[in-house]
This record gives sequence, C-alpha cells and structure tokens, in this order.
Amino acid sequence: MKLAEWVGRGKIIIPASAGHFHETTKRFDHEKRYRLGLTILQLSLGWQMLDPLQVWRNELHEIFHCRSGEGGSVRSQGVFTLASNAIYASRGMDSFRAPPDWSPESAFQLETLTAVTAAIDVMLDAERNEPGPDTGWVAANQRFSDWLDSQDWDAQQKRRAVNAFLLADLRREIAEQAHAAGVNVGEFQQWILKHAAKEIGQLPAVGLYREMHYGRHLNKGIKWVPNDLTDMVYLSCAAGYADFVVCERHMCAFLTQGIRRLKGATPVFRRLSDAVAAIEAALESPRGTAQSGASPDEHEAG
Repeated sequence: MKLAEWVGRGKIIIPASAGHFHETTKRFDHEKRYRLGLTILQLSLGWQMLDPLQVWRNELHEIFHCRSGEGGSVRSQGVFTLASNAIYASRGMDSFRAPPDWSPESAFQLETLTAVTAAIDVMLDAERNEPGPDTGWVAANQRFSDWLDSQDWDAQQKRRAVNAFLLADLRREIAEQAHAAGVNVGEFQQWILKHAAKEIGQLPAVGLYREMHYGRHLNKGIKWVPNDLTDMVYLSCAAGYADFVVCERHMCAFLTQGIRRLKGATPVFRRLSDAVAAIEAALESPRGTAQSGASPDEHEAG
C-alpha cells in the first residue's frame, strides 16, 4: 500500500486524533475495530493532532494577544506533534507522573512509554468503550436549525444568527482567553460587537468550524446526529492545518464549501484513491512532504 510505504519513508505524516480513538473504540464488531485501530496506530507512528479544543484556545488567545500590541502569541504550538498525550491536551485529565526522585530523562521516558502503551491498549482492547453521556449538543443544534428554518430571513441574516449562536457556545473559551491576554471588560465588549465576526473568520480551525455550522444550519431540514460533533470538530481542525484531508461524503461538501469561503487551499477528498494520486503528485514537487487529516472510516478503507 502506497500510504504505508510513504509513511515508512517519512514522506507523509498521518496523525491520529482523539476523534479516531473515540470513533474506533466504540465500534461493536471486534475484528473490524481491531483492524482499524491497528491501522491507525501503525500509520500514525506516534504522531498526534493536538486536541482541537486546545487549538481553539491557542487561536483565540492569539487574537487577544495580538490586539494587546505584543505581537505573536506566546502559546504557539504545533498542531501535529509527537508530544505525549497531545490528543487530550485540554481535557483536564491527570496524566501519569514518574516518582519525583527520578532523573528528568528517566521520568520523561517512563511517562512517554506509559502514555504510548496505554493508548495502544485502549485502541486494541477486545471490549468496546461506551460512547459516553449525551451532552445535549445535538438537541441544541437541532432546535436552533428548526427555529432558523421557520424564520423568513435571507442568508446573511441567518449567518448573523448562526454567528451569535456559536459565540454563545464558545463563550467560556473566548472569555478565558481574553482574560488571559489581559483584555479589560470594555475592550472585550467592543471586540464582541465590532470585531468578533471578522477575526474569528481568520482563524484556521475555529473559523472553519464556524463555516461548517453556517453550511449545516442554512441547509433547510438538516438533521443532526451525535457523530456530527466529532466530524465537525476534528475535520475543521485538520483542514485548517493539514496539507490534505480525507473524509466521508456527508461532511465533504460542508468542509469543502467552508474552505472555499475562507479562501483556503486544503484539498478535501472523498476517496482514498483520489487522495493517493494527489499526494503522489505533491511528493514529486520540491516540497516533497505532506500532513494528513483523515476520518476513521477512511483509514479503514486504506
């Protein structure tokens, strides 16, 4: 398989994400779950996509940090990384720590090996993981879409409503990063009223996440399902930073449309065969390397 060959030669990176772990480990069919999990582990080679929620926080902090006149953000961090537990960077999880009397080098090795072996064990476990409690996200978006369908508004008016809906959903992250950057209440209010819509649209991950919300909420009669949250969060983050993305058909159109509206250049493929052909052409260019974001089902197809 060409993808595996390119990964082995260091020509491309196919990072794993928490979305891959979530979608894989909840599958019922043990054999398919095992094969998919093994494929993801083998092709990722330890590379991970940073938790999208942390990417969002970093991007929002960048906005407020730059507005303070201090230039580039002190939080700049690679979205694709070999750092231990990067896929859960902002989940408030207590990671294993080596005994305090260990040397820094030995502690690093133990903590990294523990994180890696735990990830492998979870992904290849014979027993599936339960999908987790209902957060209410699907119901809230369905109610909003149904309400928006009932309004006699043009597309621009509906976009403003979607923007307000998303700002409310991200209010905690926005407020925390404004506070961390030293933005006072008056400046924050002015930003919300005059600058938020434009500046969020300039963010690679958050901006594309909002564009996918636009596309889905403005699609009259849309039906929301639990997987939509995982797809939108992880695919928008991947497409904001990766060189190419492969995803299922039902999200491809919304993702592609969002990238086009933001004048992005990340190609999105519905078929692995098309992605392989494009990657092969890209590898012949002077740059010669690529980073991928892909959905779990597409990894299985590979």
